[in-house]
Amino acid sequence: MDRNVIAMDGGGRPPWSVLLLCGASGTGKTQVSYPLARHYGVPIVEVDDLVEALQAMTTPEQQPILHYWRTHPEAARLPPADIADLQVAVAEALVPAVDAIVGNHLETDTPVIIEGDYLLPSLATRDGFAGIPAKGRVAAVVLHEPDEAQIAANYLRREPSLGEQLRRARVSALYGDRLTEQAAEAGVPTVTARPWTDVIERVIAAVTGTQ
Repeated sequence: MDRNVIAMDGGGRPPWSVLLLCGASGTGKTQVSYPLARHYGVPIVEVDDLVEALQAMTTPEQQPILHYWRTHPEAARLPPADIADLQVAVAEALVPAVDAIVGNHLETDTPVIIEGDYLLPSLATRDGFAGIPAKGRVAAVVLHEPDEAQIAANYLRREPSLGEQLRRARVSALYGDRLTEQAAEAGVPTVTARPWTDVIERVIAAVTGTQ
């Protein structure tokens, strides 16, 4: 499959109504989500924007987990495994918001890709969202980078002014392992980020069951 064609040409209606593109920070989800959206001719919802909106509309008392990093700056010094656990907690706190977005797209039959660190692959196994039956219309895939050093290199390339972010890369690697474990339990495919030359083709194959 020609990647240039995938990146620029619409590929017709996707076999899903909602695609959840999961994966830890620094794995390259953005490099996949936008070409994939162009291929299918569908919009993207970024979970990071959802988090910002919810933080603006709620207080730490109302949503303590969503505000945790702002109210507990000292948490950045926690052991990486504990920070990864907190990231799972944030993802779980966001489930009702994701549920509403997915339900809306199922009800209006408007395909969308939802992309973000705080997406749990197990959501794809739910029977319905916001009272709307899913009936196999929600797919998910986890983009995974198993090499912690590569994640650090990705951060350095993306944010050179911050220097090497080795601790952040460690947290991301641990969180990515948690997502892949959940994906395996839920029967959701995991796609390794590299090689980049064919990652979009491999994601398409994974979510269509042709890999």
